[in-house]
Amino acid sequence: MIIESLQNDKIKHLIRLNTDNRFRKKSGIFVVEGQQENERALQFSYPLKEYFICESIFNGNLPDAKINYVSEKIYEKIAYRGTSEGIVGIYEATEKKLSDFKPKSDSTVIVLEGIEKPGNLGAILRSCEAFGIDALIVTDGKTDFFNPNVIRSSVGCLFGMQIYQSNKDETLEFLLKERFNVYTTIMDVDAKDLSERNLREKSAIIFGTEHSGLSDFWIGKGQNTLIPMVGSIDSLNLSNAVAITSYEVLRQKKNLK
Repeated sequence: MIIESLQNDKIKHLIRLNTDNRFRKKSGIFVVEGQQENERALQFSYPLKEYFICESIFNGNLPDAKINYVSEKIYEKIAYRGTSEGIVGIYEATEKKLSDFKPKSDSTVIVLEGIEKPGNLGAILRSCEAFGIDALIVTDGKTDFFNPNVIRSSVGCLFGMQIYQSNKDETLEFLLKERFNVYTTIMDVDAKDLSERNLREKSAIIFGTEHSGLSDFWIGKGQNTLIPMVGSIDSLNLSNAVAITSYEVLRQKKNLK
């Protein structure tokens, strides 16, 4: 049987999961679109509930799970990327507590304060995973980790990363307890270039929002560190800044030129 109506209860439920953050959080389930993203969700043991597949689009092997077949017209409505790959999965969300994170002696974490844009969070997750950042901590965040745009822009990197939601006080307490070197990104005359910091050691780099930077809470809480720039612009897109910083961490740890 192929589902061809938008009035189907399963389709209405799926669309609401895609568009309603509050409903998604309350339900404790989320939507994953695309073959690679679904493979990563399974690889990192997220509990699968069911799939929605459009056979005329889907090109892979049929997964061993409950499958709901949908028409192309319905797939275009339930998928953020229109006719991409023909597979949407529904998974149970898992919550990770910061206290569960056990850093290594040379761990590096990125801390994001008050991030709002799902696309930026996804891009940051992708960079962190690519350059070997051990964990991402979001303090006072305003976006849901399982927002479809986070999953899409991270290309499923969300599932393999250690990512935690906390508040500023708990985060700082954790970093100090675990003896991290804390680097803040506050524009200050005493700030040192990123390349001058020893990021081979246990390090936490703290980033603020794009429109206002770090809050006053972080003043005096760490060593001010900035990305060196020679142009007339004095700031970068948040995801770009994190990507550059993450690469510098990798460069130092791998002794790259």
